[in-house]
Amino acid sequence: MRVALHALCSAAGAAWRESFPLRGRDVARWFPGHMAKGLKKMQSSLKLVDCIIEVHDARISFRGCDPVKRCETLGLKPHVLVLNKMDLADLKQQQRYSHAISQNDEPPSMSTVQKTKKIIQHLEGEGLKNVVFTNCVKEENIKQVIPLVRGLVEGSYRYHRGENLEYCAMVIGIPNVGKSSLINALRRQHLGKGKATRVGGEPGITRAVMSRIQVCDRPLMFLLDTPGVLSPRIESVEMGLKLALCGTVLDHLVGEETLADYLLYTLNRHRLFGYVQHYGLDGACDDITSVLKRVAVRLGKTQKVKVFTGTGDVNVIQPNYPAAARDFLRTFRSGLLGPVMLDRDVLQSLPLAAP
Repeated sequence: MRVALHALCSAAGAAWRESFPLRGRDVARWFPGHMAKGLKKMQSSLKLVDCIIEVHDARISFRGCDPVKRCETLGLKPHVLVLNKMDLADLKQQQRYSHAISQNDEPPSMSTVQKTKKIIQHLEGEGLKNVVFTNCVKEENIKQVIPLVRGLVEGSYRYHRGENLEYCAMVIGIPNVGKSSLINALRRQHLGKGKATRVGGEPGITRAVMSRIQVCDRPLMFLLDTPGVLSPRIESVEMGLKLALCGTVLDHLVGEETLADYLLYTLNRHRLFGYVQHYGLDGACDDITSVLKRVAVRLGKTQKVKVFTGTGDVNVIQPNYPAAARDFLRTFRSGLLGPVMLDRDVLQSLPLAAP
């Protein structure tokens, strides 16, 4: 069912939740034991590589990276930051509807070029001077990676690897940001070969530091795929929820309905109402129970529940809220609800990028 434009415009002018309840939520248990083991292996393998390729999710460009891991690698080896999934990040015009709906409306958003410039300039201020935005699915900007790595390695001192003719880089990052996808995309671009590493839509697919994978023959270059590693200390509960929305931790550790509620809160705060059109809802809503109920009914995700009454047992059809929450999250992560910049608050606080 197609929702009329005026309904979405009314939603854009509505008042949404200003905050999300974070009390009583613990992010410490989101750090699985295998990550500590993987981090030790990665540290011991640093002497075998010439460069570090850090892959991160463009939707959380400024947050979520492991500062301990980054400090250990920056300054020791050349470093490239690949902000992947650029197609899922809102780097284009955010407001698709009228800006004259309400006095509370935000001003028109920046262009793609302005946003990427602001992100890059901010990251450069943190010492990250080699940044590439990519979309591994459509192989956007993939061709920039190998020449950048080659130039950095050739311009640096290779320590005891100076006699090696081939280059070797280690691919690091938090879970489910596309490290294996990047390796496979580079192989397709430069070798014309298929997948060398398994790719999945949830964290934990790569569990061990693998043997070297060739991605290019001119120059001869190998990459080490590594397991995703989160920081043992996530800076805040809200940062943990943003990481979870990007699929870096298993949903059941956070709670699928809690995560769906945070997603709804985020979409409404950003005035992104693609979920209304996608699910054919009557309008935008800030109550997750109501939204999941309508989603479940729309998708036929219902379940029979036995209710005990004074006259006997009665079977009642109820919405399957967990199933609806899982579909809501899956739809968001696949980009069907439109691109979102989860670090929008940080981006808006930065000064305008220099031309």
